[in-house]
Amino acid sequence: MAAEDRNRTPARRWLLWSGILALAGLVLLVVGLTVADGVAAWIEVTLAIVLLLASYGVQYLARRESLYADDQPR
Repeated sequence: MAAEDRNRTPARRWLLWSGILALAGLVLLVVGLTVADGVAAWIEVTLAIVLLLASYGVQYLARRESLYADDQPR
């Protein structure tokens, strides 16, 4: 049981980072669309989109890693 937990820990850590990136992206998106104006708003919205896409990529890799971790020989 402990070996399974150790194998899943990196995937959980990647999922945590994915959530942090998504939260930061959503906050920047809300601020960029409501509070900021001009060039700052465009920079914030662009950065928010990049963070949300990075979050999706990290989440995809973490789930792929945890999915195929069971197929590896021990």
